[in-house]
Amino acid sequence: MTDTTRTKRKGGLSDIRKVFGAGQSSARQFGILGSLIVIIALFQVLTGGLTLSSTNLINVVNQYSYILILAIGMVMVIIMGHIDLSVGSVAAFVGIMVAKAMADWDLPWWLAIVYGLIVGAVIGAWQGFWVAYVGVPAFIVTLAGMLIFRGANQWVGQSTTTPVPADFSIIGAGYLPEVSLPLPFNVLTMVLGLIGVLWIIWNELSLRRRQKRTGAESAPLWVSIVKIVVLAAVIIWAAWLFATGRPGTSFPISGIILVVLVLIYSFVTTRTVFGRHIYAVGGNRLAAALSGVKDRRIDFLVMMNMSVLAALAGMIFVARSTASGPQDGNGWELDAIAAVFIGGAAVSGGIGTVLGSIIGGLVMAFLNNGLQLLGTGADLVSIIKGLVLLLAVGVDVISKRGGGPSILGIWSRRRGRPDQITTDVPTVVPTAGANETSQPADLPRS
Repeated sequence: MTDTTRTKRKGGLSDIRKVFGAGQSSARQFGILGSLIVIIALFQVLTGGLTLSSTNLINVVNQYSYILILAIGMVMVIIMGHIDLSVGSVAAFVGIMVAKAMADWDLPWWLAIVYGLIVGAVIGAWQGFWVAYVGVPAFIVTLAGMLIFRGANQWVGQSTTTPVPADFSIIGAGYLPEVSLPLPFNVLTMVLGLIGVLWIIWNELSLRRRQKRTGAESAPLWVSIVKIVVLAAVIIWAAWLFATGRPGTSFPISGIILVVLVLIYSFVTTRTVFGRHIYAVGGNRLAAALSGVKDRRIDFLVMMNMSVLAALAGMIFVARSTASGPQDGNGWELDAIAAVFIGGAAVSGGIGTVLGSIIGGLVMAFLNNGLQLLGTGADLVSIIKGLVLLLAVGVDVISKRGGGPSILGIWSRRRGRPDQITTDVPTVVPTAGANETSQPADLPRS
């Protein structure tokens, strides 16, 4: 077989892989996406079709949206090389503060939300100060915060539940409203699906324009068309399931909040100077500081942002539960951390994405949901979730031990990556977060 023939065959295989994002996104993240698809398909069969029913999908979004919101903030913390153990307690404390404010001060629900976000920002500034400017490790600061704010939640609420008004419950238990049209589905949910399809088309076309402008390798046009068709079909199908649920339901408001946050934080982490600085500090703190990055300020802002998102997650949970209680937030930090690591973040920092963390969170959500639908006991569910987390992180750590390449990297090279097949395409500098040779983030600060 000639080199030309071999190159064409490998090029054809690489084009097929690009339908699923190979060469344009993290290979590990698409491996996790494949795992998510397998888990959903497996439980769809085992539960007799209940997993992908309208009612169950709505329940999954309602039950796990606040954990996914926590994962958005947690991935930024972990990229920096830190950890935040206080998010569950902060969420519970903000929940009781907001509930008390509406009950005792007659605060309007919308003003109570603003008040809760401010409380979260103050807590985050407090913890960020100790981490960034005093130099106490984030693990210790947030461990102290977990104890402090758990106790504060029980002290303020007197270890009892505090109900919240119905107007406030809309952010956790509300749905897109019905439109007065004689149609057998929720119109606004389908409109939301169409907007998602238009965004997919715009994003793919923008990618091709950027690649052409910079001279980077671009997939054949048929690859982009297949990607758009497949993703559009999935979005429209999902929107139809949400739009045709039981009467009175549609796509949850908490899901809309989650989608908006994913879009915002994906943009912030990939397209802004602040986002690039997060990856720079997480990958090599000393080098980033020598390059002029204000690493202390980045530490402070990331920790404060985490508490703000924890406050939002706590309010959504309280709104869904219609009351704040002393046991709110227990174990949330572990679920958020698990979602981030399963979604491809590196233990040493410097690597991770918002989208990958959401996919990791959905893996845990559908795994937990599927086991519950099968009637599995809580003890076994906890064991399985722990094993999944250990496996996800262990494979990555073991494969990179001693500076060696990752298993996925070896897999990709054996099949001929596009940049190793052709020699006439300019090399593209990897974006922040794509480098898998990150260093620990506990180096001296400037």
